[in-house]
Amino acid sequence: MVKAEDISSAFLYFTNGMIKKVIYTIILAAFICSCATTKDRTTIVASNETVSDTLRIANDSLEYEIIIIEPGFNAWLVTQQPMGYYSKQFLASRNNLFVTEYNQRVIQPLRFDPNIYLQEINYEPHIDYGLEVNYLLYNYFLFFQQRYRQRFAFSRGQRF
Repeated sequence: MVKAEDISSAFLYFTNGMIKKVIYTIILAAFICSCATTKDRTTIVASNETVSDTLRIANDSLEYEIIIIEPGFNAWLVTQQPMGYYSKQFLASRNNLFVTEYNQRVIQPLRFDPNIYLQEINYEPHIDYGLEVNYLLYNYFLFFQQRYRQRFAFSRGQRF
């Protein structure tokens, strides 16, 4: 015969074990949530000036614009070769290769991280975007590869 005291102590023991498991689960969930990274994005500006880590360059006559919103990009950019170091043709050909592979990764979200490859880049190789846009786009791809530890197929073996 089971006594009432045995049942209550068994229930109390079961409850204590459950409470410990619940507390450990809550602590583990809080730890995992606190380790998640967030990206601090700034708002887009309407001029060719840099504000925080946002850079926008536009040419209304060609109907293009490049907006780079990436924390740390501006600080990284000043450590790179100056704008006239590479020819416009070199930058345009590299950008064409970078954009082609980047866009391939965007449309393959199961193979590549969709949190890194957010949207396709509309870069037409037959359009003359000028030196400034090609320079910024080229350097963004170098920054992107370094920051997110990505390597595009054609750039393997090259040091950026």
